[in-house]
Amino acid sequence: MTMTHSAALPAGMTVRPACLDDAVAVCALLNEVDRLEIGRAETELAEVQADLKHPEVDLERDSWLLFDGDRLVGYGLMWDESGGERIDMDHYALPDRPLGALHLFELMEARAAERAAANGADRAVVHLHLNIAPTTDLDALRGRGWRPVRRYHVLDRPLSPADTIPAPPPGVTLRPCADEADRRQTHALLQASFADHFDFQPRTYEQWLDDIDAENADWSLIWIAHVDGLGDAAVLRTRDDRTTMAWISSLGVLVEARGRGLGSHLLRHAFGHYAARGRDRIGLGVDTDNSSGALALYERHGMKLDFAVDTWELVRPAA
Repeated sequence: MTMTHSAALPAGMTVRPACLDDAVAVCALLNEVDRLEIGRAETELAEVQADLKHPEVDLERDSWLLFDGDRLVGYGLMWDESGGERIDMDHYALPDRPLGALHLFELMEARAAERAAANGADRAVVHLHLNIAPTTDLDALRGRGWRPVRRYHVLDRPLSPADTIPAPPPGVTLRPCADEADRRQTHALLQASFADHFDFQPRTYEQWLDDIDAENADWSLIWIAHVDGLGDAAVLRTRDDRTTMAWISSLGVLVEARGRGLGSHLLRHAFGHYAARGRDRIGLGVDTDNSSGALALYERHGMKLDFAVDTWELVRPAA
């Protein structure tokens, strides 16, 4: 039985919406949470700025900053990629402010119900990603009706000069994302190759550009694989703007092109490219229940668990 308790805001604590000028303070808070959860700072300022300026986020109604006096101790952000019942949120709070954290949950859950209702849905299905050993009180979260529904692993691998760019398989050519046509093709390939994945939400090209902060993206770090007889069949999207490691954002292979070694080739291409750039580590995130065998592929190529994240879900009536 779910028991949702009202969590009043403790004396001395306040909540207000975020603005773009809060990005530095929010980034510092998230890195404080990172250090508690995974032992190091992992959040980049550009990522926070991209989230706060996303055109689908109404900061006045979809962001929350929790203060204890003048100190920022909690942060929430909500967005809607589905246009239906599915609503996503981020929630971070320092562990010594449990009542303030629960108050944020109350505010955000109510807003999720509003957003789902505005979409014409009868219920809100809210998703939240949390480290498996988070600063969040999981018993309190379960008491509010949340439950874990999926686990993701963040994998990483050291790089060295021994990692060189491999020759492509027969009949395969790789090209960087060089122009607008390639950008649109990258979007189309990613939409198609991830369509059967858990939690996939279709996105238009324009929405996708906003999602990836396209104006700051390095398009030369995206490659499209062409297969003789099939055409463009796979895509590798990477980033080199993280302090701790190079990052593989997406590796997608069309269903009809799987089993040809394209995933392995693209993965090794990323290893070789970033080793040549002087990076000593590369990482990615993967759904542990991915039906395409991605986790096993990455592990075969020497990638190992860095930390794990669960998707938590709350289902409540729209309001």
